Formats: sequence, C-alpha cells, structure tokens
Amino acid sequence: MGKLFDEIDAKLASWIEAQPLWFVATAPLAAGGHVNVSPRGHDTLSVLGPHRVAWVDYTGSGVETIAHLRENGRICLMFTSFDGRPRIVRLHGKGSVVLPGDAGFDEVVSLHPNNPSTRAVIAVDVTRISDSCGWGVPTMDVREERDLIRLHAEKKGPAGMDEYRRQKNSLSIDGLPGL
Repeated sequence: MGKLFDEIDAKLASWIEAQPLWFVATAPLAAGGHVNVSPRGHDTLSVLGPHRVAWVDYTGSGVETIAHLRENGRICLMFTSFDGRPRIVRLHGKGSVVLPGDAGFDEVVSLHPNNPSTRAVIAVDVTRISDSCGWGVPTMDVREERDLIRLHAEKKGPAGMDEYRRQKNSLSIDGLPGL
C-alpha cells in the first residue's frame, strides 16, 4: 500500500507540475457507460492550493471529461515519473468545468501559455492523495512537445473552432451533454 498525503505541499506540488505527461480518468454513472482515460501534457496544470488543482483544457475530438464532470464530478488524476525515482501519485476528487466568462477561468488561463485551442478550465477539489512505487513503469525520455493542437486551432480560426466544438464536443460517446 502506498502513502496517503493530507495535502499537496510545496514539494509534492513541484513534482506534480514538473511531470510532462499525466492522465485524467472519469466515468459516467451508468453501469454501461464508458470509462474515459485521457493523457495530458503541455504547460497546462497548476496546483492552486493544498487541496485544489486546475488545468487548461484544450479542444479535442471528444468531450468525455467535461460530460462526466457535469454529470457526477468524479475524477482521478494520475502522475507518473518516467525518469529518476519511480513514483506514481493519484489525486482523487470532485471536478468542475469552468468556461470562458466564468469566475476562475481567466486566473488559471493566465498562468499558462496562450493556446487558441483552449475551451475550458477543469478545476479539481482534491479529497484523496496517494502515491505508490511505480517500479513497473519504464523510464523514458521526453523529446519535445507536439505543437499540432495549437497549429490545428490557428488554421481553423475562432469561428472554425466554434463550429468544430459544436460538431465534436456537444455530446459524449454515451450521449451525455458536453459543451
């Protein structure tokens, strides 16, 4: 059994924010619904306090995280060390969707590089923090960030991105409301 933490302290916050790749998992309430696990990267995540994190959510081909959070709020973030000391940290909590114009959106977005693909901020009130060994996780080197999501959004422009979100982000794969 791994270690449980009372809060995200400065040392843990620094480690979390240094991870170039992390994962978010959500699920609908329906037993037949699809569990979703998505990789995240880029400079998008901020530790906002001892029990709160948030990230800038870019437009994607789906809207599962947003749809699941709107339905039930359950979320788990997993951070894994791929270099140095093996480690896995999970943040369980209650997530919420913060849209442009909502309180808190500009605050989180301002902490990160501007990206025309930004569609929301996902905020998480963390209720459980744990770590485990990660001994079975391989070590890997990160070569570079992909810039495709920004280039795609720039090519489409604001109106094209709005249309893309209407087509691809209005419903989850299980038919839950998205954007």
